[in-house]
Amino acid sequence: MRNEADRLLGESPVFLQVLEDVSRAATLNKPVLIVGERGTGKEGIAARLHYLSPRWGQEFIKLNCAGIADSLLENELFGHEPGAFTGATKIHQGRFERAHNGTLFLDELANTSLATQEKILRVIEYGEFERVGGSKTITCDVRLVAATNEDLPRLAEQGKFRADLLDRLAFDVITLPPLRERASDILILAEYFGLNMAKELDRDYFPGFSAKAKAELQDYVWPGNARELKNVVERAVYKSEPESPIDGITLNPFDSPFRPSAHPEPKTHTAIAPLTNTNPHLIALPLDLKHHLREQEIELITAALDKAKHNQRQAAKMLKLTYHQLRGYLRKYDLVSSADLDENTKEFEEVEEKMHE
Repeated sequence: MRNEADRLLGESPVFLQVLEDVSRAATLNKPVLIVGERGTGKEGIAARLHYLSPRWGQEFIKLNCAGIADSLLENELFGHEPGAFTGATKIHQGRFERAHNGTLFLDELANTSLATQEKILRVIEYGEFERVGGSKTITCDVRLVAATNEDLPRLAEQGKFRADLLDRLAFDVITLPPLRERASDILILAEYFGLNMAKELDRDYFPGFSAKAKAELQDYVWPGNARELKNVVERAVYKSEPESPIDGITLNPFDSPFRPSAHPEPKTHTAIAPLTNTNPHLIALPLDLKHHLREQEIELITAALDKAKHNQRQAAKMLKLTYHQLRGYLRKYDLVSSADLDENTKEFEEVEEKMHE
């Protein structure tokens, strides 16, 4: 439970409102639907709903519906009788039965089939079900908390999710804000994750982050939310010197000049090394866009000329430009003298004349 509780730290207004909504919903004996992007802490919210409820002393049972094949999901939810299928030699209690008087958390509910959804709806409405291969009706008192990162109303309109089940689950919907909407919580979480990682590495203390690292953490959009932030911080801590504040942040561990590609481009001896500082998250804003683009173009043209030993025709090929286009850029940015341009123009025209003879 600790890993999920980690993601329930924060003091931003939108996050505090979520915690208030959870506290209010916890006291009821009604289903709750938790909606949020991956890594936003849906399981932690479900646990909070349980442990703040009158059922806190009973079982809190979890099941990730996306992690089990649909053919086995019904067995996991409702159990089976002996002889229900080959290898079923004894009674197997499903998650609903094990969660009696407690809470059942079903994550990724959108991954269930319509047939399974119908049986879940029956449990919610009547508190009863039958084990797979059985005919005896079993009653249970379970509070259902479900979670998804899908748009269930849209799926219901498309016939991919039961509208009647959605109606029951939607008694209360708690939508978790992504981390990019909780800017003031990023450094709070980062410091917490860093401190825990330092303890895990048996370090005496955690020296924190440099101003540069803090800026990188706050400027990133965090598509993986708190889970991604935790991974990034823990990686940075273990790669850092114990006594020095963390200065380097590796947002994407796959970044490498040797990274294999599904569609690798053919290598040539005239390839130009990529420009530095092109990561949009590392560019300091605001900036003068025209000036920035000018500098980028000058850097590329200069690199091509150096690579081609100032053979302008070869440099033009490297940049996928015509010779005339390259000469236009050279004039525009005053990269060569007028005499050099005139000489190259004369040479080019002589070549063209010979080609037409």
